[in-house]
Amino acid sequence: MTDRGLSNVAVFMPALNEEAALPPILDSIPDWVSIVVVGDNGSTDRTAEVASEGGAHVVHEAERGYGAACLAGVRYLASRTPPPDVLVFMDADGSDDPADLERLVRPIVDDHADMVLGVRRGVGGDVGTILPHARLGNRLVLGLVSLFFRQSFADLPPFRAVRFSSLLSLQMDDRNWGWTLQMQIRAARSDLRVREIDVAHRRRTEGRSKISGSLVMSLRVGAKMFYTIVRERFRSPLVSSRKAVRRANDSSGRSSGGM
Repeated sequence: MTDRGLSNVAVFMPALNEEAALPPILDSIPDWVSIVVVGDNGSTDRTAEVASEGGAHVVHEAERGYGAACLAGVRYLASRTPPPDVLVFMDADGSDDPADLERLVRPIVDDHADMVLGVRRGVGGDVGTILPHARLGNRLVLGLVSLFFRQSFADLPPFRAVRFSSLLSLQMDDRNWGWTLQMQIRAARSDLRVREIDVAHRRRTEGRSKISGSLVMSLRVGAKMFYTIVRERFRSPLVSSRKAVRRANDSSGRSSGGM
């Protein structure tokens, strides 16, 4: 994965008590991935030790929250020299298949996309192992996104790849369950090229989902999703790096024409 100058690919996995699931995932990460970072989100088991033993860099974030863990990982990667060209987010529970990594990264490497979403599919074409109440919630949230932002998405998947500079331009700040939704809304409003591809979605290796495994938790997450939609709807849209470059070029052309 060294063509077109995008040789530095990072994988980030937020993790909370995933010591049993992590080893086979880390063993399956392809050699062309430059760095794997595990965000230990206050685990009470050996998640951090297992991740380190498996060759991953470990970032600790004591504040519980998916977004908080992701933000810690982004800060860590941004501090490295050089930072990654592409960052892939994936779950640490075994539900995402590392075999799909290249399919997610390839459109960015070939400059056909700035973000690639791994739409969760299972046998028979459904959304994998997502429970019915979570599936319904996804549809409701995505319907509102289409209504308010005129952007259609098939899923809100955790498994996704994004050009790192594009991610930084989104100024992400959600610290818990609105992270994936906020990223997709801001990407759409910032003129980023978003592509969706189908990926396998497997049963988690161990334990129970922290979100969809509980109806009460799913309702709490759903409420946060609706809050995120309202917040982003009334927030001034960001100007993406692609728009900024285009405007700068237009301005330069007008100035040259007037001389």
